[in-house]
Amino acid sequence: MIVKKIRAFIRWVLVAFFGSTILAVVAFRFIPVFITPLMVIRCVQQVKMGKEIKMRHDWVPIDQIARHLPMAVMASEDARFLEHHGFDFKAIEHAVERNVKHPEKQKLGASTISQQTAKNVFLWPGRSWLRKGFEVYFTGLVELMWSKERIMEVYLNSIEMGDGIYGAQAVAKEHFGCEAKDLSRAQSALIAVSLPNPIRFNSQSPSRYMYRRQSRILREMQYLERVNSEFLK
Repeated sequence: MIVKKIRAFIRWVLVAFFGSTILAVVAFRFIPVFITPLMVIRCVQQVKMGKEIKMRHDWVPIDQIARHLPMAVMASEDARFLEHHGFDFKAIEHAVERNVKHPEKQKLGASTISQQTAKNVFLWPGRSWLRKGFEVYFTGLVELMWSKERIMEVYLNSIEMGDGIYGAQAVAKEHFGCEAKDLSRAQSALIAVSLPNPIRFNSQSPSRYMYRRQSRILREMQYLERVNSEFLK
């Protein structure tokens, strides 16, 4: 009797989990993402530190974001974004080999834009195996149910781009005094440079390292713009 109740409970939990998560992914295929778990966490951290709450976030459609920015983040974060189905196994293999050969250096990651989008919208920050498992699950759902254009739109609107700044429109206004649609190639590249650690790397006040990375990203953008011209239309 107890075993049957446990089985029924587990079955109910699984049905509720898969049903709710699939429904959420389907819903966000169409509606804007106005808030993410990370935004809430950052606000709580600000309160604990006695700071004034700062959360700048303005959702804009992808056609109101400069065409340079998607190319810049692809050049910086995920050059094969349009080719893979959520996971870049070549990048994963390269990261594993590099981390094994050079364990003394900072760990090299291989998260794709799809993975980062899934993590930003549906999950919490962290490095546990449980969270990584959920990330794989949500990445698969996102790739299955959203177009690449939608993934990029949500990514550019939800990712952290500065201290209390989330998304292209907010960073354009806060750091460059313009709209997202008016971001230049150089500004887009600086934003892309900051993404691995937008608290440390400020696109408004770039360091020498950021300018060096910007130059490299600008060169890579030229290639991506040629081979991915259809994505820019």
